Amino acid sequence: MTERPAKPPRRAVSGDGGAKENVRAIVRSLRAKLKQAQRRVAELEAAADTDFLLDIPNRRGFERELARAIAYMKRYRASGALIVLDVDRLKPINDSFGHAAGDEVLKAIVATLTRQVRASDVVGRLGGDEFALLLWNLSETDAKAKAAAFEQAIDELSFVFRGQHVTAGASAGVALLGAQSDAGRALEEADAAMYVRKARRRHEPGIRLVSS
Repeated sequence: MTERPAKPPRRAVSGDGGAKENVRAIVRSLRAKLKQAQRRVAELEAAADTDFLLDIPNRRGFERELARAIAYMKRYRASGALIVLDVDRLKPINDSFGHAAGDEVLKAIVATLTRQVRASDVVGRLGGDEFALLLWNLSETDAKAKAAAFEQAIDELSFVFRGQHVTAGASAGVALLGAQSDAGRALEEADAAMYVRKARRRHEPGIRLVSS
């Protein structure tokens, strides 16, 4: 019986370890790029929901927060209040002193509102001179008292532009939030209440200009 010649030992493929390391490097690079892209997407989404001037939620961002809050209220039987607030005399300020002055007024109003709410509450800008506040766990009486306090705090703000003292003012409307609430209807209800309030305040003095 003839013996078969022994098979020569299999030779290692040249560069096999290097190829695997190259693949790993590519995977690491792709993962890093994916994380960077995800961060960028998150930044763009946040920017799309934020008012660039005031650094608070814009209408889109606030409506998203309101929808989330109502979903939570429906699940856990929680409650809250929605306040829509409109600056009464921003247009005369813009017309008399320019939009930079109007921007200063808006920033001061946001700072005033933010100081008077809790960390869990949300202050947003619906557009122009209209703001909205989402407040947790308030009764109707407390919500109306809070709206009146916001009005008073903004009424008391005073600015000096071109040597003249200027005041703005605000009108606020309230809608209660609970398990049966709908975000769209709540905004409409608070907005309508705000316009009723604004009509009642029309007899009050308009923009006040007093030479210093």
